[in-house]
Order: sequence, then structure tokens, then C-alpha cells
Amino acid sequence: MLDQALGFLSHELAIDLGSANTLIYMRGRGIVVEEPSVVAVERPRSGARVLAFGVEAKRMVGRTPEHITAVRPIREGAIHDFPLAESLLHACLERALGGRSFVRPRVVAAVPHGTNEVQRRAVADSARSAGCREVTLIDGLIAAGLGCDLPVQEPIGSLVVNIGAGTTEVGVLALGGVAASTTLTLAGDDIDAAIAQWVREKHNLLVGERTAEEIKLAVGCARPPSERRAIQITGRDLREGIPREIGLTSDEICTAIQPPLKRILDAIQQTLSRTAPELAADILEHGLVLCGGTALLPDLDRLLSEATGLPVVVAADPLRCVALGAGRLLTTPDLLDRASI
Repeated sequence: MLDQALGFLSHELAIDLGSANTLIYMRGRGIVVEEPSVVAVERPRSGARVLAFGVEAKRMVGRTPEHITAVRPIREGAIHDFPLAESLLHACLERALGGRSFVRPRVVAAVPHGTNEVQRRAVADSARSAGCREVTLIDGLIAAGLGCDLPVQEPIGSLVVNIGAGTTEVGVLALGGVAASTTLTLAGDDIDAAIAQWVREKHNLLVGERTAEEIKLAVGCARPPSERRAIQITGRDLREGIPREIGLTSDEICTAIQPPLKRILDAIQQTLSRTAPELAADILEHGLVLCGGTALLPDLDRLLSEATGLPVVVAADPLRCVALGAGRLLTTPDLLDRASI
């Protein structure tokens, strides 16, 4: 109880500013904020005004009138709209701190492995502008490994694959660092885009990104399913310009998403090809740990295991691994120094 109180009073936070979700971990309390990284903006003639963020804003995606836009300010693991990213982060921080706007917390913020200096500076500047007094950027791969309970500080090779919405990070971790890695600006969003493209090309029907995501969640699978599932969806007929309903099966969606899955598999194989023999032996023994929201795609673990010959395990809490790992760094200053960028 005393440790929790001290953690609360210290106002030390860990932030995972993701393309799909923003999570905030508070020392001594765990994850206190988990919201979709979406901001709804009204654009009258006098300028933009933020109407909503998080879950409320996500409900508006694809359903807004002309003067309101639901925006995802973080794309492909990087900030694409600085003012809206700052507004999103400020709202999340205010919620995490219980509305105490006078508090200026110390934070660690995870960024995807391999991001450039401009992208890193944008995250740090957004956090400071949102009210943080001290910002330490950390390697997202190391945070993901810690959140998956991998022995990242030991002289043992661990392979982690973090497939989020905007980026896929593949890394071999050992001794608190990254021994080999590959980062793609391709992940769950591209799987949604592949589904939308398939529906357009095969059914001459236009669907939005929200519908494409719903299709993925309902009938998406990485391998041909043993039991076929189906979903009815509505889109705009490209010939007639009117709404039309069609049925889609899990077999169709499995075929549609193979191209982005193949690129993810290639990234894993490229990373393994650059891994030292001793670390490769560890990986052969212990296997691959899969995390990130896309890790929940049915049969993705089996697909990767069959393609690589490695045992594949999905993390216990794949959506929160980066935030949980970043939170652990708040209490391990030596590893924080090594993980900081």
C-alpha cells in the first residue's frame, strides 16, 4: 500500500502512443487510461475545435457530417497531425491525473524501433506541450519484450514480434538491447486496407475503414479455417451508387489478407538471417513471442510457426505489452538508461 501511495505521489507515467490506441501506465497503479487514438474535430470558418477523443470519437468514424472529421493523428507509428496528437495526449494525461492540470508528470514514452530523429522529436514535443515536465523516449521493442515477460536483461536471445495497427517490429533481444531487428510501416491497418481492396475488386463494393476492421474482427483468419464463418456487410455499389448488402466468408478474407501477412513473415525471416548463431540457438529453443493487437488474428501464430519452424506463443496481454513493459522501466533505472533513445 505504501509503494502504491509513493508511486501515485511521484506522478511517474509510461505512455504508449499507438496508431490504434493510446495507453498510460501510472507507477503504483498500472494502466489507468486506454483509449482509441482518434480525435473528432469540428472545422468551422473560425478554426478547428476538438469535440471528442477516444471511444466517443471512434464511434464517429465514417459517420460525420461535412464540418466534422474523425482523425487518427498517429499513423504508421508516427505523428501525422501534431496539434491533434497534442490534444489527444493532453486529454489522456488529464484523465490519468484525475483532472489535476497543475501536475506536470515525468514520463517515459515508447516509440517504434528504428524511428528517425524527426519522428522521435515530434513525440517528445507533443508530450511536453501536453504538460509533461520530463520526457524520456524508450525503444518500443524493449518495452514490448518486458511486457511479454521475456528475459531481456539476460544473455539469452528472445525473439519478439509486435504487430500493431501502424507498424510491425521484429527484434532479437539480449542483455537489455536489440541484437537484430526489422521494422515495417505495415501492420493491422494494411490488413484492413487489403480487405477493403478485395471487396472493391471482387464485389464492386466500396466500404470504409471501420467496416473493413469489423470484417477482420468477425471473419478474419491467417490460415484457411476448418469451419467457415460468414458476415453480411453493407457498402456503396460502385456502378449504381446506392447501398448494397453482400455476404463475405472467412475463406475470402483469408485470401485477401495474405499479401500483408507475407510481408510480415518476410520481415521475421530477414531478422533471423541477421541473428548471431548463439542467439539463433536460443530462439530455436524458446521460440517467438507475438504481441500487438494483430496478434489476436486467428491462426496467425500457427501460420508463423509453420513458416519459420519455431514455436510461437501469443503474449498473455498482447494489446498492453508495450505499456506494461514501459511501466516496468519506471522501476528499473539501469535498464531504463539502456532502453532510452
